[in-house]
Amino acid sequence: MKKIILPTFLILLTNFCFAQKKQKNMEVSKPKIVVGLVVDQMRYDFLYRYYDKYSENGFKRLMNEGYNCKNLHYNYAPTVTAAGHAAIFTGSIPSINGMVGNEWYDKKLGRVVYCVEDSTVKTVGTTTNAGKMSPKNLLVSTIADQLKLSNNFQSKTIGIALKDRGAILPAGHTANGAYWYDGSDGSWISSTHYMNELPNWVKVFNDKKLPLELIKNNWNTLLPIEQYTESTADNQVFESKLPGETAPVFPHKFDINKKDIYEIFRTTPFGNTLTKEMAIAAINGENLGGGKFTDFLTVSFSSPDYIGHAFGPNSIETEDCYLRLDKDIADILTHLDTKLGKNNYIVFLTADHGVADVPGFWKANKLPAGLLDYTSQVKKMKEVLLAKFGLDNLVSSVQGQIYLNDALMKDKGITINQIRDELSYTFKNNLEIVDFINLKDPNSSNQPTEIINIIKNGVNNNRSGDIFMLPAPMYFTGRNTGTTHGAVYNYDTHVPAVFMGWRIPKGESSLRYSISDIAPTITNLLNILEGSGNIGNPIIMK
Repeated sequence: MKKIILPTFLILLTNFCFAQKKQKNMEVSKPKIVVGLVVDQMRYDFLYRYYDKYSENGFKRLMNEGYNCKNLHYNYAPTVTAAGHAAIFTGSIPSINGMVGNEWYDKKLGRVVYCVEDSTVKTVGTTTNAGKMSPKNLLVSTIADQLKLSNNFQSKTIGIALKDRGAILPAGHTANGAYWYDGSDGSWISSTHYMNELPNWVKVFNDKKLPLELIKNNWNTLLPIEQYTESTADNQVFESKLPGETAPVFPHKFDINKKDIYEIFRTTPFGNTLTKEMAIAAINGENLGGGKFTDFLTVSFSSPDYIGHAFGPNSIETEDCYLRLDKDIADILTHLDTKLGKNNYIVFLTADHGVADVPGFWKANKLPAGLLDYTSQVKKMKEVLLAKFGLDNLVSSVQGQIYLNDALMKDKGITINQIRDELSYTFKNNLEIVDFINLKDPNSSNQPTEIINIIKNGVNNNRSGDIFMLPAPMYFTGRNTGTTHGAVYNYDTHVPAVFMGWRIPKGESSLRYSISDIAPTITNLLNILEGSGNIGNPIIMK
């Protein structure tokens, strides 16, 4: 009898265990947190340019343990901060999400509008107006919004960046909090869109006065300066000087008693370190990843943009910034490992735009590049239109795009094409300008389809201008020192895109993807609905 009972018991036990295992496998598991890391002004090649000098636990870890999309590009212009952060986290483009630039001219208001301005909210955390910001000008939802919608707002979502737009736009409309840096006193602030008072953990963080602590020993190179062989020698004529300096050279020394020291702080790699520390404080203070539902943290490192604009991507300053940022990212990953467990989270890394090399650097090396004198170009445009049409106020504003006076044109029977043709004829021998494109009818241009589609994707009929001036590659308006971004060309569109962590396979792809594909990749992994303006597709990782 015992011989019969024992096998029967074992069979029943086996079946019970199998059933339990099957039930467990059917359960939908989720990562504890998604962390979106954005580097402000990171060109794709920076992953490889400094690779040999990176630690094993920062950029290298993301690349070696994660999935590296080596050919991801922005699919619109202008490639600038507000538009980039919006595109990454919405899967959308400016024509739909409304982020046509960091600012745009509003024809109805008759003034320039800042991307995240909001006069209906108040600053939280300081007495300045730096907190009168919100995501109200973003016309669609972000990944973070969709995550909260998927579970009746039980996920926690937080956005952090030195720049207000870098914190606000990724976190979306429904965020528990977005925090940005006030250059008047070095504190982290927010707005009443999110809260009426800063959480205690933010107050404690501000009380540490970390900016002064981080900057007190000045900025010298992390490595001996002769090891920065990937960069041009220090002290180039096309590099900018920091306030109070006589030359753009290391060590960069700071007077912590200067009135504008907190603003100068932005243009140092210590801005990244401060952002990293704030991100870790948010993880701890909000217990992100510690609840039943997936949480979302967006972290944008703004200082590379300030440093790149000042010194350019070939400078020792930029290289040193990235070597230090590598360590900051390693600290975040290590903290996530310790607090939540390895592979219990998703991290993705990308950038809001790339950057052009400094034209002076290219010219010094016999490469075609140069500057467009913005002031003189606009003056010449207005003079030409006055001579042709007898009107001196046809142009209402120039914000990277030309905004025309609609009422005056209608009254005088003047068309956009007439103005475009006149400008095209006037500047036809100017090799620095490729074309003037009618943004109401971009297909009328004879530019390649690839270029026209990028321009069209950046046009929102209610916010964009009327005529797009297309510069030649490596030509841009403005500065004699440092550099900028915003063009349709690969140096501004090609950015890193690396995913690592929960259910992310190790590998890489050279297939072409667009910035619109990042958001639906994350929503697909989380089994939630894409954002309301999404046009992208999930990246297939295998």
